[in-house]
Amino acid sequence: MSRISVSTIARRQWTTIVAILVIALVAFTVYRLHGIFGSNNEISRSGSEALENTGYNPKHVTFEVYGSPGSLATINYLDIHAQPQRVVDVPLPWSVNLTTDDPTMYADLRAQGDGDTIGCRITVNGIVKDERLSDNVNGYIACLDKTA
Repeated sequence: MSRISVSTIARRQWTTIVAILVIALVAFTVYRLHGIFGSNNEISRSGSEALENTGYNPKHVTFEVYGSPGSLATINYLDIHAQPQRVVDVPLPWSVNLTTDDPTMYADLRAQGDGDTIGCRITVNGIVKDERLSDNVNGYIACLDKTA
């Protein structure tokens, strides 16, 4: 009967033993790195109220188009849902107020008038975000605020 010793098994299966040790070392290292970088932290939210709006203050956005007295303009703008709106042959000055509780709004206003001058202004909560003026006859003007 032959005797099997530990050294004989180690010589025959040394690659398997080294592979097991390497896998164990890598697993331990990954476990420690997860703890260091905080990936073990869990975030919990309570019920449906966690999905509701977090209470941003409402934004009051005003679009204004002004120009030569008695002139008319065709105005295009994006509403609070980013849907295009068009107003045709409206007398200047013209304005519209929009209110949203979204954290941001893409405010885009464009107009073309039949007078000597035309201007546009975007105001958010009383602060002018963009204002442009054109002195061209039948001028075209565009105001934009990407983070209203």
